[in-house]
Order: sequence, then structure tokens, then C-alpha cells
Amino acid sequence: MATRTTSPNSSFVNSPPSSPSASGPVLGEEAFQRILSLERKRSERSQRPFVLLLIDAAATPPNSSRARILQSIVSALQGATRETDVTGWYTTGLVVGVIFTEILVGNELVINTILQRISAALGERLSPEQFGQLKFSFHTFPDNWDPYDSDRPSDPTLYPDLEKRELSHRVRLTLKRAIDILGSSLLLALLSPLLLFIAAAIRLTSKGGVLFQQKRIGQHGTPFTFLKFRSMYVNNDASEHKEYVRQLIAGQAEKHPGNGAGVFKLTNDPRITPVGRFLRRSSLDELPQLINVLRGEMSLVGPRPPVPYEVEAYSTWHRRRLLEAKPGITGLWQVHGRSRVEFDEMVRLDLRYARNCSPWLDVKILLQTPKAVIGGDGAC
Repeated sequence: MATRTTSPNSSFVNSPPSSPSASGPVLGEEAFQRILSLERKRSERSQRPFVLLLIDAAATPPNSSRARILQSIVSALQGATRETDVTGWYTTGLVVGVIFTEILVGNELVINTILQRISAALGERLSPEQFGQLKFSFHTFPDNWDPYDSDRPSDPTLYPDLEKRELSHRVRLTLKRAIDILGSSLLLALLSPLLLFIAAAIRLTSKGGVLFQQKRIGQHGTPFTFLKFRSMYVNNDASEHKEYVRQLIAGQAEKHPGNGAGVFKLTNDPRITPVGRFLRRSSLDELPQLINVLRGEMSLVGPRPPVPYEVEAYSTWHRRRLLEAKPGITGLWQVHGRSRVEFDEMVRLDLRYARNCSPWLDVKILLQTPKAVIGGDGAC
């Protein structure tokens, strides 16, 4: 998803372009993508966005002419960018990238200034035909996720390192998916009498459907329909939960009474039915998510999938929990603290899982989950 929206930045607009000799070297693909990853983390801490410009030469003739065009592009960029900007190969021999740091988001002035400066430099080195064969795209980080719009998930262009990591872990991910399919299929078959009993209990004790369906945000910001057994009365007001979630993410929420030192979740919620209260305390309301696992929208183990209004309240670094692993029914958070830990710590647990994910770790978490459920305060 290319972005063309930023705001004025006087340090860029008013500063002269650096000379070719002052510019740094053009980085190789691996080094450039590593810098891109580091710049994302720096932006998360500083809250200062950056812009990634890509110049794609795929439409140029695939011969020595393309090599000359790319060399001209590199030379032009060295004379038209600041010393603080980073130029390198996004895709070796095909796509040149520039990371423009410290760019504030707001309007198009800086983007237009960048484009005009680079276009002028390229115009001195390329013919109109050659220039017309190039494709320019701008990508702003943080990218503008819209958790309510299925057509606007995260921009994968900003995360090439994550895509490469997934490719390098294909065997592990294939094995994880095989475990998900086998495990969810087996559990649905074995637990079918219990599922039918729970469905009948819900139907007989309160009005409404058996299943609760809710929009949740999956990996890479892609929404999906999340399934649970209905544990609340129909037509309830979610405003109190929305406000508590906002306070929880901001670190302003107070613990409610619960086991031990209390829990970070709403308790004694009048929206919950008597049957629903038991289902939540025992986590039996989570069982329909096995269907989500079978569909491939979730995994047996992974971060909990958030609701859209939760994602709206995220800091930029919180989003990484949705980028680095597929959401799951259980995870490190559930077996190490559950609702007793603060939100930031929950995110850190999710990121730790993503970094160390393995079939053995998944099995270990799955084996620890029943004990966590028995001793816990219900799931969310």
C-alpha cells in the first residue's frame, strides 16, 4: 500500500541536496533491509515517522540497458538526498530504495518536494522514455492501518525482513500448520458431545444464537470473523469494555478483584449470563475457535486476536504482536500470568513467543494451558 501523505519538514524542504561525494554508499539488499527494520524500531521509540521511496525498474529492458539505467538512478539519488537518508537495493538489480528519516506525517508537501528533486536529477541522466518506464511508490511508517477496513491491512512493503523470515522458516511453519489442522480436527471430533451440550445449555437459558461472532484482527492486520460460544445477553452495550480496554493499553487501568492480587479485566459484568459466567471461568466458551484454527485464521498457539477498537488504541510497537505471529487460542500470556499482567507485558510475551516459536514450544504451551485455565480467572 503506497502512501503519498506527509507534512512539511523544513529540514528537508529548505536544505540543499548533498553532493555525491558527501552521500554514503549504496547498501546491498540484506544491509538495506536490515536498516529498514532498525528504522522501524527507532520510529516506534521516537514517534517520528519515516518515508520509504521505491524506484522500480522492472519495466525497463532486461539487459545491459537496465543496468545503465539503474546506475543512473543511483547516481541521481546520491546527489538529490540528504546525508541522513539511506539509499540501497530493496531488490538487487531491480528496485532501488531510499529511507527518508524524520519525516512528519500530515500533508503532501514533503513528498512532492522529494519527488520533484529526484525527478529533476533523473531527468538529467535519463531519456523521457527511460524515465517513463520507472515506477515510483512512497510508503510511510507507521503505516495507516484501518482495523475496520479489510482492504487496508498492514503494508507488507515496509516489512521485507518478516517476509524473508517466514520463507526461511517454511518447514517450521508447515509443521505448525499441520499440527493446527490435526489438533483442531481431532479436538472437534472428540469434544463434539460437549459442544452439543454447551450449545443446548446456551439455547435453553437465554435468548439469542449459540455462537458469538465478532470481527477480530489477525496476522498482518487482516480482519476475520472470530467465534466463541455466546456468554452474554444479546443487544448489550460494549462502551464500558471499550473504555476499560483503552485504559488498559494506556497503562491507566486498575486491577479488579480476582484470584490473588487481582486481574486486569472487567469482573461482575452484568452483561454475562449465568451459563456464560461458567463458560468464561472454565474457558469452554473458547472451543469454537477450533473452527478458526481449521480455517487457517488462527493457530492453536499464538497471540490473542484483538478487536478493532483495541488496535485503534495501540502504540506503534504494540502492532508487532500482530505482524510476527498468527493469533492463537492459547499462548505465553495465558500460561504466564494471564489477566494478571499489564498490557505491555502481555505484548512482550507475545513478541518473545514469535522470536522463539518452535513445535516443541507450542507443545509445551498446550500442555501448560489446562493448569493455567483451572487456576486462572477466565479468558478474554
